Amino acid sequence: MEPLIVLASNNAGKLRELRAILTEAIPTLDPAQIIDAATVNAPDVVEDGVTFEANALKKATLTAQATGLIAVADDSGLTVDVMHGAPGIFSARWAGTHGDDQANLDLLLAQLSDIDHPHRGAAFVCAAAFVTPDGQTRHVEFGQLAGDLTFEPRGTNGFGYDPIVELAEYGQTCAELDPETKNAISHRGKAFRALAPHLAGVLGK
Repeated sequence: MEPLIVLASNNAGKLRELRAILTEAIPTLDPAQIIDAATVNAPDVVEDGVTFEANALKKATLTAQATGLIAVADDSGLTVDVMHGAPGIFSARWAGTHGDDQANLDLLLAQLSDIDHPHRGAAFVCAAAFVTPDGQTRHVEFGQLAGDLTFEPRGTNGFGYDPIVELAEYGQTCAELDPETKNAISHRGKAFRALAPHLAGVLGK
């Protein structure tokens, strides 16, 4: 079966999450038709935009051009109220090394160690985009998931900052939720479900 969509990411956790979301949102889409960037040797894209939207569109555009497939990309991160929206677009490299989840968690918790509730509000934010290979069709949607930062990591599901963002309505961190629940409420879930109808229209599904 020929691939139709390339996800502009090599993050295994994100790929699992996004595949599940897209195939649920577009039932006629076979999971085998969604491939990752590494499968087609798509080039790494430098995320040098100053907004989540700019980074998502850049990744999708360059990946679509390189592969000849509809490219789907997202840029997401954690925004902390008392830090005026930081780490934001720098979430994945907050501690200096891109993708070092533990170092990022440790640094953020240390920076907020003397901040007590109710001043530990935070939100995951996601911009999700798709771009066609000719660049003529592009669309962006946004999603957000608000919570409060814990003082210690909890849970082993998820990735990134999931272990330190607690959702009041569940009394659990994002890393303590089962994957199905998290996908249903996550910032990426909201953004990609909003994107899905527009993507389905382009795919003719």
